Amino acid sequence: MKYDDYEIRSIHFDEISVLEDFLYEAIYQPDRNNLVPKSIIEKPELQVYIKDFGKPDDNCLVAVCDEKTAGAVWTRLIKGYGFIDEETPEFAIALYSEYRGRGIGTNLMREMLELLRSKGYKQTSLSVHKNNYALKMYKAVGFEVARENDHECFMIYKF
Repeated sequence: MKYDDYEIRSIHFDEISVLEDFLYEAIYQPDRNNLVPKSIIEKPELQVYIKDFGKPDDNCLVAVCDEKTAGAVWTRLIKGYGFIDEETPEFAIALYSEYRGRGIGTNLMREMLELLRSKGYKQTSLSVHKNNYALKMYKAVGFEVARENDHECFMIYKF
């Protein structure tokens, strides 16, 4: 779908490696002056989000702005941080910092929700740090808190 200054489309097979960048961008890091090393994405609990991406139940949309991939939203049937059950795909979303705050993430989420709905999924899930500014966006598009602990909200969206 085309917007005023960007386009949202399915990821191309030869672009899948960009998910490594977006997985790192998706990590909540409140202190932008003290970032964790990118090698953190090699941890098994993070690799489940991208390793061997492209299986039949994997879905990914990217936002392209000025011929550059600005952000991505992807879902997988995995046992990640927001795991609900074996039939519920888990969301991951990230944008490069210079593209945040422009509504791109919200539109990526809405389009992915529509894609999942069209594929017959009954719900989708995600996990987010309670202090992450994106929590407000997730609630705005219809995710609800299913459970929480001291630091994280485990959210669900029902179709």
